[in-house]
Amino acid sequence: MTVSADELAQRWQLDPDVVFLNHGSFGACLREVLAAQTALRAQLEAEPVKFLARDLEGLQDGVRRALGDFLGADADGLTLVTNATVGVNTVLANLRLQPGDEILVTDHGYAACRNAVDRVAERLGARVVVAHVPFPAQSPDDVLDALDCVLTPKTRFCLIDHVTSPTALVFPVARVVPWLQARGVDVLVDGAHAPGMLPLDLTALGAAYYTGNCHKWLCAPKGAAFLHVREDRRDGFAPLVTSHGMAVARTDRSRFRLEHDWTGTSDPTPWLTIPAAIAAMARLLPGGWPALMAQNHQRACDARDRLCAALDVPPPAPDAMLGSMAAVLLPPLRVPPQPPSLFDPLQDFLWHQHRIEVPIIDWPSPPVRLIRVSAQAYNAPGQFQFLADQLRALR
Repeated sequence: MTVSADELAQRWQLDPDVVFLNHGSFGACLREVLAAQTALRAQLEAEPVKFLARDLEGLQDGVRRALGDFLGADADGLTLVTNATVGVNTVLANLRLQPGDEILVTDHGYAACRNAVDRVAERLGARVVVAHVPFPAQSPDDVLDALDCVLTPKTRFCLIDHVTSPTALVFPVARVVPWLQARGVDVLVDGAHAPGMLPLDLTALGAAYYTGNCHKWLCAPKGAAFLHVREDRRDGFAPLVTSHGMAVARTDRSRFRLEHDWTGTSDPTPWLTIPAAIAAMARLLPGGWPALMAQNHQRACDARDRLCAALDVPPPAPDAMLGSMAAVLLPPLRVPPQPPSLFDPLQDFLWHQHRIEVPIIDWPSPPVRLIRVSAQAYNAPGQFQFLADQLRALR
């Protein structure tokens, strides 16, 4: 039995008059998960002390168990954070580096996380080393080769994306992590896009740290994300906010749990809906999560092909280096003048003239622009063709 994109689109609250091809930026939450969050908020406000002081600890334990099962991760090593950028900053705040030590990143990294790396390097006197991964990419070997070119005996830490944000490439972290860690380099994988896009087994991956969002491809509410810390790195690993857990005299839970599970009053309902989101997304297609990931991947590859044909540009990467997104090089286009705004003129033109929501990204090496499309269950192939047709008309 097949389920059409139009039928699936009813499960979301997205505006039907918008061609929404930008799931990758902020995700979109399922109606039933939003309803579950509303019910949780009603419970919270009905008796805040009971919910936050008596029940929350056990509720969070249940979330971590469900999330651990989904991620192939040790639930005790999971801490719930509001987004992957917070996860990255938490790890960076715990780094113990000496002046002259090197932090390795790639030029495909998320800008916010690169800012955090630069700040901590300046504070610690460390040096940031950038591996230049070519784009378009020919093979996953490009990533290993780029890292190998700049790795030195002073490299102590590496931040690498699982799925890059600007270029939408799936990096071969299953090869990168053991290769770097065998050389004494701790690895933090920024998996902001990976949960729900790619099958994950964090135990098998073995990275010292892995952070990911649940509001993107898991379609949980905004504010739902996680950080996983490997067991041998948990001792003394502190949250960004120091709260009561630092001095609580309990022996029934680890110090890691006591410090990270309560960092002050906030709305925990985005985290608490993660199990509902995992289950709801699994019900979208008869084949569950494997079928959903496969369908989204195939539609992203199809979208790439349509855009490359319309623009007469080379493909950005082989199929194996794409997940549920694709970024395509933009040739010069005849875009009508647009009023000044925060966005690229082409992005504004597509939005104002055609109600297409899709990001245009500046790529510095060499300086070009990219258009990045996302494929979620609610996206039909015709939507990508509509975009391709509008771009072709601008050539």
